[in-house]
Amino acid sequence: MARDKTLHEKIRELGRNLWWSWQPEVTNIFREIDPVLWTEVGHNPVLLLEQYPPDKLEQRAAEAVLHTRINWAYRRWQEYMDASDTWGATHAGVLGQRPTAYFSAEFGLHESLPIYSGGLGVLAGDHLKSASDLGIPLVGVGLFYDQGYFEQHIDANGWQQETYTDQKIERLPIEPAVSRDGKPVLISVDTRGGSIHARVWRVNVGRIPLFLLDTDIAENRDEDRQLTARLYGGDTRTRIRQEIILGIGGVRALAAMGIQPGVIHMNEGHSAFAGLEVIHQRIDDDAVSFDEALRETAAMCVFTTHTPVPAGHDRFGADLIEEHVGPLRDQLGLRADALMSLGRVEPQNQNESFCMTVLAFKLCRRANAVSSLHGVVSRRMWANLWPWRSEEEIPIGHITNGIHVSTWLAQQMRMLYDRVLPLNWYLRTGEPGVWAPVEEISAGELWETHQTLKTRLISFARDRLLKQARRREELTDTLAQQISTALDPRVLTIGFARRFAPYKRADLIMRDIEVLAELVDQADQPIQLIFAGKSHPADEQGKAMLQRIIKVTQRNEFRGRVVFLEDYDVNLARHLVQGVDVWLNNPRRPLEASGTSGQKVVLNGGLNCSILDGWWAEAYDGSNGFAIGSGRTHVNQDIQDSRDGDSLIAVLRNEVIPLYYDRDRDLLPQAWIKRMKRAVRTLGWRFNADRMVMDYVSRNYVPAAGGLSCDMNNIA
Repeated sequence: MARDKTLHEKIRELGRNLWWSWQPEVTNIFREIDPVLWTEVGHNPVLLLEQYPPDKLEQRAAEAVLHTRINWAYRRWQEYMDASDTWGATHAGVLGQRPTAYFSAEFGLHESLPIYSGGLGVLAGDHLKSASDLGIPLVGVGLFYDQGYFEQHIDANGWQQETYTDQKIERLPIEPAVSRDGKPVLISVDTRGGSIHARVWRVNVGRIPLFLLDTDIAENRDEDRQLTARLYGGDTRTRIRQEIILGIGGVRALAAMGIQPGVIHMNEGHSAFAGLEVIHQRIDDDAVSFDEALRETAAMCVFTTHTPVPAGHDRFGADLIEEHVGPLRDQLGLRADALMSLGRVEPQNQNESFCMTVLAFKLCRRANAVSSLHGVVSRRMWANLWPWRSEEEIPIGHITNGIHVSTWLAQQMRMLYDRVLPLNWYLRTGEPGVWAPVEEISAGELWETHQTLKTRLISFARDRLLKQARRREELTDTLAQQISTALDPRVLTIGFARRFAPYKRADLIMRDIEVLAELVDQADQPIQLIFAGKSHPADEQGKAMLQRIIKVTQRNEFRGRVVFLEDYDVNLARHLVQGVDVWLNNPRRPLEASGTSGQKVVLNGGLNCSILDGWWAEAYDGSNGFAIGSGRTHVNQDIQDSRDGDSLIAVLRNEVIPLYYDRDRDLLPQAWIKRMKRAVRTLGWRFNADRMVMDYVSRNYVPAAGGLSCDMNNIA
């Protein structure tokens, strides 16, 4: 008879599978073991349990009456892991023996595993979580960045400074991946200058294993040991070396573990070399020709493009391609110009560089953009790849991004939904009918729940502001007093948080400082703004925009009413999307491929005020949020910015502010609450990751795994 596991063994196992991170009841157990330490260790259960050996944990569990709750959580996790009656079991059976391999350069799963920079990574993390909940046979493949993305600090001049911190493997929910014979997995990728080696780590994301390749091993030269140190760091040569490890190395790692994927899903072009390695393995195993292997590989490959900005697509010169992909080219039996042609829009154009996005398109028979409008932009952008087709016939469809509901929904809102939505509603979030009963929630209860979350956000923001001032050695008694009253819970609170890229126009609301001051200082209907976000270390324009916002927050008329919170990460994002009244998004249309931060706001009771771009272009119906502009664009960028800036101010003045402050005798903004409910009911089922993953399964994964040819029904 098997020995029953100890309490410490059970809680340790729970902490090493990120399933806990989207289970509020389990998260609360970790918090209640030691609330102060839980915050200090960045919500990392591995670090928390380092301080709680078995005896100490038993004592604490007795004090906090945790035994029953830990046992219940452990049983529930086991039932989840063993369940066979999932959506995937019914709809994705063909993937059972040959799963989908989902490649991405970054995965944003939780703040305790900082191997992400922003939206692309968080989307990938949400994709894995929903695949787990739905029971989709899928594995993730990425890179382990032992310094992650940078930590952001703002200096006295308002300029972004970046610092990097080494992560310790033993303090992360991560373990060595093992081969079929139980040995740690090591792979290598040959270049003209020698081999690059990588070990493979495994992260358990519910039912989904995520495999991360790491070059920081003794077999490598010092240069190559640093290859996977930083996300999006280094020069072009570093980037291509990272991408051959991700793509070529990732496919080899799967083979070493005995995993034969039926589908290769490339999330953006960073992993496009994976297709070449699949072709190589097919040639090596079955002696088929390159053309035959290419046809078969393309049939099983899926590509998702995220970038409508030309500069966002990785390009490499012929010399870098030959240095790094030359050995694989030899194995494929290709000439140098033939390999280069695979990455060129014009195959014979010797002056054209090698584009990873072009390679991905040529190695896939199923490609999609991430919103309806982005699909239009992408078909126009890449039309030259199919010169014999009209723009409408370009084989790039769209599957609009969504968010993982259980990850981003505040526990207080979930408790509210539990009372009115169908039983186990959180297992059916992609169904429209599930959300209809939201209308039955009383206005007072919905408003008070939202106000509770808003108050929590403001408390969190004040604490962040204190830490920022203390770090810069600026904290005085006067400033501490000012921070203690910064941000008023009674005031309309607008949030803006995302990457500080110029096209996202973080400072659009500041085009006329006097007008902004007027809105902030209105006696009876004021507004306040919370900004957060990082600029890429090499983006001087983005940093200058960020600096301008910092300078505004330091002016007397905005002090305590317009604030910037440093070091945007999943934890800060969670507080923001759960607590703001309005989420502001004003990119330069049509450069926002999708955007998902606004989707996270919806289910927590916030309303979107956005340019009609990305997901909002297909989400806004006139009464479930607010629209900036009419969806038209001007050829002159300055005119466009001026027009959108004027529209933003007009929408705030004429729609957002009056609606928010229009109260009944119980001080409830009934018309605002009505709009909150409509947003949840009309957007909750459409813009969540369960619906997104189900679309990928039915439109892409199952047909690709079944060897079905691609048809134009995938174009939407």
